[in-house]
Amino acid sequence: MTIAITGATGQLGRHAIAALTARGGKPVALARDPAKAADLGVETRAFDYTRPDAAALKGVDTLVLISSNDFTDRAGQHKKVIAAAKAAGVKRLVYTSILKGDASPMILAQDHVATEAAIRDSGIPATILRNGWYTENYTGALGAAVQHGAIIGAAGNGRVNSAARKDYAEAIAVTALDAAHVGKTYELAGDTAHTGADLAAAVAKAAGKPVAYVPMSQADYAKALQGFGLPEGFAQVLADSDAQAGNGALADDSHTLSRLIGRPTTPIAETIKAAL
Repeated sequence: MTIAITGATGQLGRHAIAALTARGGKPVALARDPAKAADLGVETRAFDYTRPDAAALKGVDTLVLISSNDFTDRAGQHKKVIAAAKAAGVKRLVYTSILKGDASPMILAQDHVATEAAIRDSGIPATILRNGWYTENYTGALGAAVQHGAIIGAAGNGRVNSAARKDYAEAIAVTALDAAHVGKTYELAGDTAHTGADLAAAVAKAAGKPVAYVPMSQADYAKALQGFGLPEGFAQVLADSDAQAGNGALADDSHTLSRLIGRPTTPIAETIKAAL
């Protein structure tokens, strides 16, 4: 069985390649720039979300569609990839969607809902992995947080069940390697929920310096993100996501992810320590 992974040089893609390889798989890395995938140690093919070539999917049985990080026309790109997969005769898709899918109030969910619909319309058997938040979404700016002694956000006291990218990558490997997961939709999240205050406390403990959580309104948080250099549209999407997290959009106590990968999900303290 040949398994190919889109976005293989991305952060989740690299973890997925490693997870599949560790489980005895021989994945094909699909990347816009194959040269950047040379260090992965697997077969690499050129593949672009904006111009997906069905020829690059020749002989692929299972295609793992890792969602694009281009928010300009993400759903459109996904639809092109799905069409290429169908033209190439791909037998199964594994797609990384968002926690709660069409029940999620997040703006961010809209592209995922459209993609899930496109997969259903294609008729290609699929496994949908509805991923929750990556803990790494919080750790990218830890240096500044420690320096200023503050983590800002619009989630208030909302609880988030985040997990490390490597946890979600293992779920990709498990489901891609076993056809028993065909037709299944999994809601995936970390075992333990945390609030913004919990996150700040964990960062403070790891850094050995005081760090507090500073709650903000959604509008003020969006302005702050723009002040950090993010484009206005992207800042608005992230602020919406954080505000919706305050309403439980990123909470899930099902433990489906840990059961799927056969181990507890990575504690946030461990991911924070590695980041620092």
